[in-house]
Amino acid sequence: MAAGSEADLLARCLEGEARAWDELFDRHYAAAGRFIFQLGYDFTREDVDEITQEVFLTVIRNLHTFQRNCQFQTWLFKISANKARDYRQKQSAAKRGGGRAPLSLQNEDPETGFTIDPPSSAPGPDLALLNTERLHLVGQALEEIGGPCQEIIELRYFADLSYEEISKSLQLNQKTVSSRLSKCLAKLEVITRQILSRETFSSPSV
Repeated sequence: MAAGSEADLLARCLEGEARAWDELFDRHYAAAGRFIFQLGYDFTREDVDEITQEVFLTVIRNLHTFQRNCQFQTWLFKISANKARDYRQKQSAAKRGGGRAPLSLQNEDPETGFTIDPPSSAPGPDLALLNTERLHLVGQALEEIGGPCQEIIELRYFADLSYEEISKSLQLNQKTVSSRLSKCLAKLEVITRQILSRETFSSPSV
């Protein structure tokens, strides 16, 4: 949507117009859900829904703090990344305390009998499985990297933001964004290889 149109929509939201909030959710809820699903290599559909709802509660409470030095969706994705990380930390703590086990994307919903349906359009079965395995590996590596590297990689490759959008979001010049991204991708490759090596080494021989 046009920048002016979005600015008008945000202004109407700040004025408390219920229809404006509905319109904002309709335009951005699915995109936030897709972004969160890609961040969480083992998130279920229920996890994604819960995180996305938390994201929009945060938007409702904090829209007045949006500085408009970047696109609204860029701000939304930063909130989404933070909420996804918070959720994963709680999930990990619950597992250490005997919480629920991760649910495979191939499992069926006991109520509907259908497999989990991610909020994005899915590729074919073979490619979907390959992507799931890669996301699992990359997701683990990103968790180990953490910090600025995790943030900039998520914004570039999961949120699909341009260098210009990232520079505005992180308040960095574009050369710094390019340099940091290059170094962070190198780190990601090293850590991914280390994780793959650990998993291969720890796998029982057949």
